[in-house]
Amino acid sequence: MKPIVARILLLLAVLGCDLRAQAPDANLPFVFEKNVMIPMRDGTRLAANIFRPKEGGPFPVILQRTPYGKMGETAGLPRNYCARGYVVVAQDCRGRGASQGRWEPFRHDADDGFDTQEWIGRQPWCNGKIGTSGASYVGWTQWAAAPRGSKHLVCMVPVVPFSDAYHEIAFPGGALQLSLCFGWGASVAGIKVPPYQWPLRFLKLPLNDFAKDDGPQAFFLREWVEHPTYDDYWRARGVDGRYDLVTVPVLNIGGWFDIFSKATLDQVNAVRRSSKNPLAHRHQYVVMGPWGHSVGGQKTGQLDFGPAARMDTSRLEASWFDYWLKGRDTGVTNWPAVKIFVMGENQWRNESEWPLARTRYTPWYLHSQGKAANRDGDGQLTPAAPGAEPSDTFTYDPANPVTTLGGNNLFGPLAGPFDQSTLEDRPDVLVYTSAPLGKAVEVTGPVKMILYAASTAPDTDFTAKLLDVHPDGKAYNLCDGIIRARFREPAQPTSLIKPGQTYRYEIDLWVTSNLFRPGHRIRVHVSSSNFPRFDRNPNTGHDFGVDAELAKATQTIFHDRDRPSHLLLPVIPR
Repeated sequence: MKPIVARILLLLAVLGCDLRAQAPDANLPFVFEKNVMIPMRDGTRLAANIFRPKEGGPFPVILQRTPYGKMGETAGLPRNYCARGYVVVAQDCRGRGASQGRWEPFRHDADDGFDTQEWIGRQPWCNGKIGTSGASYVGWTQWAAAPRGSKHLVCMVPVVPFSDAYHEIAFPGGALQLSLCFGWGASVAGIKVPPYQWPLRFLKLPLNDFAKDDGPQAFFLREWVEHPTYDDYWRARGVDGRYDLVTVPVLNIGGWFDIFSKATLDQVNAVRRSSKNPLAHRHQYVVMGPWGHSVGGQKTGQLDFGPAARMDTSRLEASWFDYWLKGRDTGVTNWPAVKIFVMGENQWRNESEWPLARTRYTPWYLHSQGKAANRDGDGQLTPAAPGAEPSDTFTYDPANPVTTLGGNNLFGPLAGPFDQSTLEDRPDVLVYTSAPLGKAVEVTGPVKMILYAASTAPDTDFTAKLLDVHPDGKAYNLCDGIIRARFREPAQPTSLIKPGQTYRYEIDLWVTSNLFRPGHRIRVHVSSSNFPRFDRNPNTGHDFGVDAELAKATQTIFHDRDRPSHLLLPVIPR
């Protein structure tokens, strides 16, 4: 290549162009520019495929930023949107695909997203309006950049998104989401693990050695273990509460069995509650279906929720963009703030807020005569407060943890509702069940477990799971949660517990919407493990991630007048 040509190409590349990447295919129904290199503030250039209508313009732009491989010229989404008068920009995240830089999940997406939006807004084919789109990590890249406030960003459609890598990805309740972090994390680090090896890989201890043989690309897996509390490392990898700076309308779409079910609702609530922008404050919407990480289907796990559960979410997205980016009256402003699918009833319902204003937070108390272990025990669940009752005990052995069976999973265990009967035969699963219901009880909203418990260990975990027991005896999980004892006081520094002393634990079971029909029963499981969704607490009280040693712990669950352990259910009057 002649020197003068090389210098011209270098200059164009710095300006965000790459002539060598632009070879339009006349046979395509749009102009396709491949691997256009967009400069970031630190000089790193990120590759984007750009799809433009052949005639007219300038146009509004739909942006997707992804670590999973950006759309190419055969993708259907850009073809459809170009035909409707949009430009589509699909970009590889830093260090992924054809983009420069080092891949490090969560770290650069806020700045890179803002810089990309500003670059797009300056292009002659853009009319200054950008909407963002995409699911999972691509939902994160939308939320990450939103508080930066690009003047070109007009609206967003995050699907099954997260916005806080610490609380929503890594350490909810203080326990490591092992299968998600180490499974998904290893996958995006390029570490090839045959599926049959994952069960043994999840058992590997100590955790800080998990990725030591996986090469330098696994550096962030080691860093996650090195930062078990919310510190500056994690503040740089999340919105960090800056929802008040979000200035655009948002349509969040999620599922009750998704790994980010709670986050999907919390994000729009946070903007609606704190945004200083009237438009953003007014126009936050969320759709929650009976889905896992893949939205729109009829069946999740072992349950079929009927044809009403099916939804073409792409039509919602198109109506959203047509209104905010093109000014077409698609009825968006008349949408309900919250559209939820009530499981059990298997119907959609429109609501004005979340949680629902008419919610009656109702305690359902644990009862037994000390023999609640497994489903054949005497554990009961009633709205009546306990009096003088003996406690229940079980042994938690981290060498033999309770297995994850369904629930809010992404990598490893299957997601969704599954019959939990096999787990209910275990002596380390306490089972508390209501009598068959004489009338329907709707539970819609955030669910919590208030547990009064003691342990022989200096640190341990407690778990809880809400279930719907059908008349045939099958018990399907709805939502669950975990608390690590040293994280029992969220507003305080972590601290170990005194063996034998009783503590009050509040376990966040996230969210659900379910109608317990007449003849069904409400059930809760209490235990100390849910593996491999969460890592096993070794019960030693040592620093996180250093243990190869495991110790058994005797756990005592109290349910008496002074220590009334209970579920706090968001009951909706009907």
